[in-house]
Amino acid sequence: MEQARNYVCRECSSPVPSGHKFCGTCGAGVPIEVVELQTKYFGTMQTPGKARLILIRGDSGVDGLSYMLQGSEHVAGREDGQILFPEDPWLSPRHANFVYDEQGQLIVRDEGSLNGVYLRVRGSIELQLGETFLCGEQLFRLDPPPADTAGPAEDHTNFYASPRKPIEFVLTQVLTGGAAGVVHCAVSRSVQIGREECELNFPLDVYMSGTHAHVERTSDGRFMLVDDDSRNGTYYRVRDTAPLAHGDYLFLGKQLLRVEMTA
Repeated sequence: MEQARNYVCRECSSPVPSGHKFCGTCGAGVPIEVVELQTKYFGTMQTPGKARLILIRGDSGVDGLSYMLQGSEHVAGREDGQILFPEDPWLSPRHANFVYDEQGQLIVRDEGSLNGVYLRVRGSIELQLGETFLCGEQLFRLDPPPADTAGPAEDHTNFYASPRKPIEFVLTQVLTGGAAGVVHCAVSRSVQIGREECELNFPLDVYMSGTHAHVERTSDGRFMLVDDDSRNGTYYRVRDTAPLAHGDYLFLGKQLLRVEMTA
């Protein structure tokens, strides 16, 4: 049988010349994808601008799981939503939401979770006092210098103590339950964090690089968190919402996820 050169009407099987919107025999409409020669994709993940989340590391033992982000919103949590990790006690019942804005940009939104959403730093990012970040398995908080209590006693006698140097900022290791672990008072503008030969060393943390990241105070008074090409990355806590791009990594509780975006 000779191959049809034109679209064949689905109602009366008559040939319809290219570019015509209606069948000349029965008047049936021609599908828009035929009129405009539109080519459909094999699957939804080929649709430009759509994304999925890949589970890189989790407690479920099923690393590599893929979560398609094809709807208007995609809630992740321990109990409520489409992306569930019921065995992760660090996740809130409704933890985060993945949505597209009016321009099609994928955004992650913290749904008021207790432990927050942590996004991998691309190079460096500005921190505010009181904010937290991750290096390896260690959680840190950027704190202001302590109040100056070096005044003399009531009889004007100075307290006997070590000499005090001006402090730029404080880095506090946050332990399980919120207690303070290592507290480092920075007497210089920069503090290096890593496994060895740094101001803050964690030799037993196998997920931390030798020189992992540093926090520095700039000449204009800002605080910058800088990843020093660490193997596993440095993560900052998202402030309410953050745009996501192809290749981004983020922690929800103990779940490490990667964003894959169709070009």
